[in-house]
Amino acid sequence: MLVTYMNGAGNDFMVMDARGKSLDLPALAVKFCGLTGADGFMATDVSDKADFRLHFYNSDGTRGEMCGNGSRCICRFAYDNNIAGKEMVVETDAGLVYGWRVDENRYRVKLNNPSILDLHRKGDIAYAELGCPGVPHAVMEYEGDLWDNADKLKETFRTLRYDSAFPKGANVNFFQMMGDSEIRILTFERGVEDYTLACGTGTASVAAVLWKQGRLPGGVLSAHNRGGLLTVTVGGENGTITSLLLEGPTEVCQIYDIEG
Repeated sequence: MLVTYMNGAGNDFMVMDARGKSLDLPALAVKFCGLTGADGFMATDVSDKADFRLHFYNSDGTRGEMCGNGSRCICRFAYDNNIAGKEMVVETDAGLVYGWRVDENRYRVKLNNPSILDLHRKGDIAYAELGCPGVPHAVMEYEGDLWDNADKLKETFRTLRYDSAFPKGANVNFFQMMGDSEIRILTFERGVEDYTLACGTGTASVAAVLWKQGRLPGGVLSAHNRGGLLTVTVGGENGTITSLLLEGPTEVCQIYDIEG
């Protein structure tokens, strides 16, 4: 079977077309991610409400509601493989995601709006879930050089990932303000159980928190992940977020022909 190795701002995935096939997707997630060390596995499927269905799994075989950078990558995969056109709708466990091809490498998706946005879930740590059921994210501002201190902070991230304040477990995001509407971000992802080079829904969750706090007046956040730059555009009115657009680079790294 053909499996495509892709990344979105460094967030990497193994991707395949599973339409019309009966497969053990959790087992394939572990197998395929083990070949490259990818963060996650994605498979397309048929859908009666969108252009196609996205099945998303973490590298340990656990299922995820959806994935921001994964959604951008699956949109490129769908376009490159004639599954969908330049504009598409993707069915995910968290709801419908809309995607656009900006150019050959750049893709934009409209993420699910927050179903939960709690600015003080645990002291100064905010909590957001994008979609319903939502992708869970803990968000905290960090004073200091975030990336230089990443090794020292890892145990703090791991502890928060399992904290009882987050019943579903949480992806944990620390951010460092670099200027007006510009941040540096570091994300520890559940299912990967480590830092990833980028996290789309994590970046969008930070943008949502900053917007809710009144700290994103222009509505556009430039987020430096260790794997690349992501841009989030937040739309809303009367204190309610009505749109989260995530845009950034995608890359096709290699296509594998793997025996089933």
